[in-house]
Amino acid sequence: MRTILAAVSSILFATGCAESPTSTPARTLPSPSTEARAQLAPTGTLRVALLTSNPIIGSKDASGGLKGTTADLGNQLAASVGAPARLIEYTAIPKLMEDSGTGAWDVAVVAIDPARRSLVDFSPPHLAADGFLTILVPGNSPARTMADFDRPGMRVAAVKNAAPLMILERTLKHAKVVAADNENAAFKLMKDGQAEGYAQNRFMLRARAQTLPGSRLLDDAFSGLSLAFALPKGRPEAARYVAAWIEEAKASGAVQRAIDAAGLQGEVKVAP
Repeated sequence: MRTILAAVSSILFATGCAESPTSTPARTLPSPSTEARAQLAPTGTLRVALLTSNPIIGSKDASGGLKGTTADLGNQLAASVGAPARLIEYTAIPKLMEDSGTGAWDVAVVAIDPARRSLVDFSPPHLAADGFLTILVPGNSPARTMADFDRPGMRVAAVKNAAPLMILERTLKHAKVVAADNENAAFKLMKDGQAEGYAQNRFMLRARAQTLPGSRLLDDAFSGLSLAFALPKGRPEAARYVAAWIEEAKASGAVQRAIDAAGLQGEVKVAP
């Protein structure tokens, strides 16, 4: 009997020793400080600005309710600090960015761009896509690539204050950018011949192309895409908490689940 017990003990001891080096503690996000909670939801409710003109960020369901990656993650962020969430719809990026300094919202998701850093503080990106921003051209366009398009006399429509416009204004050498107030207006500029192309992400442009027979996307892109939660300036403790929360949400699979729920698999990925 002593021999059997000794053998069992040896096996249990060896098993425990074999498992301990590979076991890792569960990730745990520290609770937000009182100051972080107050800065993040100063009214007691986390107000989440949700841009419905870009389905990568947000959209509406059949009944008009707000949904999408930002809605899912915004609700989870609010729950993490023990506050209710209120989703605030924005249909165009210019108004959303304008309101960043008015106290109208507490967090939003927008593309990271240097021009916006004077208005908001960014968390680490949570959504990304390589070669995602490109140009839609009409069927009679000779342009097949960005190099073809970037020539004197060419005009590309984009929404003012949106990432495609800001990037193109910095990178185009010959073609000109024509600013529009919203996505419908930008598309109409191209459709009516007042621009030779319309710039946005591939997901949105494919849907637009279905409404204009013969139109097509350029074969290449002018930029990738990185989306992140943004907070109004002057909320450093809240910004630190959201940065840590986003990293936890990426590691736990919450961001991937939001992507899957929005039907965006293959369009965007969890940012590194």
